[in-house]
Amino acid sequence: MSTEERESREQTEPKTELLPASAEAEKKTSIGLTENVGGMLSYIFIIGIVFLFIEKENRFIRFHALQSIFLTIAVFLASVVLGFIPIIGWVANLLLGPLAFALVIFMMVQAFQGKFYKLPFIGELVEKQLDSV
Repeated sequence: MSTEERESREQTEPKTELLPASAEAEKKTSIGLTENVGGMLSYIFIIGIVFLFIEKENRFIRFHALQSIFLTIAVFLASVVLGFIPIIGWVANLLLGPLAFALVIFMMVQAFQGKFYKLPFIGELVEKQLDSV
């Protein structure tokens, strides 16, 4: 291909440029994941504990990991208390598992979308805890 042909071809072909990904999608953490994926995975209880101890700098992942732990403790305590209440508590305890599962899925979606979604009461406790560290 001659130089003239190459120049005319370059002029007629549309130029495509690679646009950089959004800054939010590029944020890597010390654990090697993007913020939203790390936040989402934090709601898997054991992974949340691991992320809380490993991730020292990223507030987003630390927030979701700590909120996940507090949520799990709250659901466990509610389950224990409801277990001592005859009939009504036992029925409520049967509903608690699926409701807690749905809440965790909702929180995973919120974290994956990059939102600092705070649960009532628990979210405030997490904020205070993170601010004190």
